Amino acid sequence: MSAFAYRDGALHAEEVPLRDIAARHGTPCYVYSRAALTAAYRDFDGAFAGHDHLVCYAVKANANLAILNLFVRLGGGFDIVSGGELARVIAAGGDPRKVVFSGVGKTEIEIRDALNAGILCFNVESASELERINRIAGALGKVAPISLRVNPDVDAKTHPYIATGLKENKFGVAYDDALALYRRARGLDHLKIEGIDCHIGSQLIDVAPFTAAAARVIALVDALRADGIVLSHIDLGGGLGVQYQAEEHSPSTRAYAAAILKGVAGRTEKLLFEPGRFLTANAGVLLTRVEYLKPGEDRNFAVVDGAMNDLMRPALYDAWHDILPAVQTAEPPRTWEIVGPVCESGDFLGHGRRLAIHEGDLLAIRSAGAYGMSMSSNYNTRPRAAEIMVDGAALHVIRKRETVPELFANESLLP
Repeated sequence: MSAFAYRDGALHAEEVPLRDIAARHGTPCYVYSRAALTAAYRDFDGAFAGHDHLVCYAVKANANLAILNLFVRLGGGFDIVSGGELARVIAAGGDPRKVVFSGVGKTEIEIRDALNAGILCFNVESASELERINRIAGALGKVAPISLRVNPDVDAKTHPYIATGLKENKFGVAYDDALALYRRARGLDHLKIEGIDCHIGSQLIDVAPFTAAAARVIALVDALRADGIVLSHIDLGGGLGVQYQAEEHSPSTRAYAAAILKGVAGRTEKLLFEPGRFLTANAGVLLTRVEYLKPGEDRNFAVVDGAMNDLMRPALYDAWHDILPAVQTAEPPRTWEIVGPVCESGDFLGHGRRLAIHEGDLLAIRSAGAYGMSMSSNYNTRPRAAEIMVDGAALHVIRKRETVPELFANESLLP
């Protein structure tokens, strides 16, 4: 059952009406459900209970310290793509020994800090990065744990901006080059080969690409073993999709896990996973209030106080998010363009939505817990939204709303 549901006509987050949260904390405002976050983690983690594994939450999906700390308490690890994300994990109480560091552009400072923190593994994405990590580890008198992120050239059949496993993508090492690069890594004194990694994309709603990628990775693991390179873990990445629209049908964790576990039956390597969206997307909503209604001959515009700087996904990916009234009404709906106040024609949150709304009404944009706040900006000098965690009947402010003076506090005039 969803943590966001109507009761007596009012949309609630767990035990709290969303209209009460908006009245107290203003809009736009992100609201998360602790119960939904916990349930999603336990669902994913429990699906692999029969095999040694570690769930490494992809921090980029939502990096709020309270959410990271919740996953720490649940026993999770983390997949990071920057030094800043490592600092967040540590600040949230995370164990660096459960951190894998992905990303194509790791800087020297980031590599040094990760080595000093003692992370679980670097997911290496190029031959140049391999040499850089070896050199920095040597200068520090350390041995760096590494895996290669191998690009299996599998079509994830997702939006091109979030597909990462094809030859033309910038990510990973080409499959046909991987064996030679592992041999090269074996000859470097300050590296320890720990595993292999792949990630083919995000928002996958079919198990087939996962199993195809896993099969190619496992074949490479066996080829490496035959060459004397024995791996301790296999990282199969993330990307399991969620339901944004009623007609979408994403695979269950049980179906996903069954397919993966069938492919690794009898193997002893530890499995690592990097889910992000799956754990947070449907655990959050963005609250926004209608400022103006502009009926027109061709289109009716509802101008709300949320904008593309608050939720970038519709403008960036033409992504769909359900938009619901915080209070139900029996009035007949009209078709509205839900748009924000930012001075861009691409500033929209939803096209052609059937709603019965008035100026001042509160709307909830669903499935906003992933890549919402983490991709937000201060475009048009707009303070970023507050973030609220609901825990039963309790509310916790996990990020205060920014103020305009804070946005230029670090700027200065010319002398």
